Amino acid sequence: MTKLMGVVNVTPDSFSDGGLYLDPEAAISHGWELVAAGAEILDVGGESTRPGADPVDAEEELRRVVPVVRGLRQLGCDISVDTSKARVAEAALESGATIVNDVTALRGDPGMAALCAGRGAGVVLMHMLGDPRTMQDDPRYDDVVAEVRSFLAERLEAAVAAGIAEERIWLDPGIGFGKTAAHNMELLRRLGELRQLGRPLVIGTSRKSFIGKVDGSAAGERLGGTIASSVLAAAEGAEVLRVHDVAEVRQALTVATAILG
Repeated sequence: MTKLMGVVNVTPDSFSDGGLYLDPEAAISHGWELVAAGAEILDVGGESTRPGADPVDAEEELRRVVPVVRGLRQLGCDISVDTSKARVAEAALESGATIVNDVTALRGDPGMAALCAGRGAGVVLMHMLGDPRTMQDDPRYDDVVAEVRSFLAERLEAAVAAGIAEERIWLDPGIGFGKTAAHNMELLRRLGELRQLGRPLVIGTSRKSFIGKVDGSAAGERLGGTIASSVLAAAEGAEVLRVHDVAEVRQALTVATAILG
């Protein structure tokens, strides 16, 4: 079955749960709950990448992330650190993380690729147009799927050239990262074209604004849309779903899998 990556945001300003788990003990407790609900991977992040978010310096990101990774490592699940800073990634890997989830696809820090190669870390390479502060300022593509696929192919090649084993690389089309609602839905409809790159796909639609563009829902009212988009992504071949509501998406996947055989 598709793996679930549970979101642990240790931030004051994430779009749907900012501030809820800023305290390390609260974040660790939440991580335990997500694993109990069926998460096989926990994605710990200390810097919001919501549209318009301001950057966070490495010292603050380290202060937020490292205690939480240390507190979760005894769970025995894979821990991913959601960062584009090599310094933060290195500290998280030393503290028990096994995966680096980099929204810049190794472009944000010149030391990131060598670090991941040297540590044998898993790597998630994501597509983003611009940066979080500007990415939703009128994003345009001639063919969003073709352009995202070309970008991911180039970053996959660059990662392998830097010494990262191809079998340790996952790809993420970056739903909501420099895309309109129409772009996001086109990517989800055509995931098969991205699967042709030969690496597992990580898809994160959870509570995102394109759901609200479809039905007018606020961030806290998008569980139904999250489930629908996640199940359809899994049916199109997504290997990993990055979600906030693990128990509900797990149940939906279990039932869908039973029906589809």
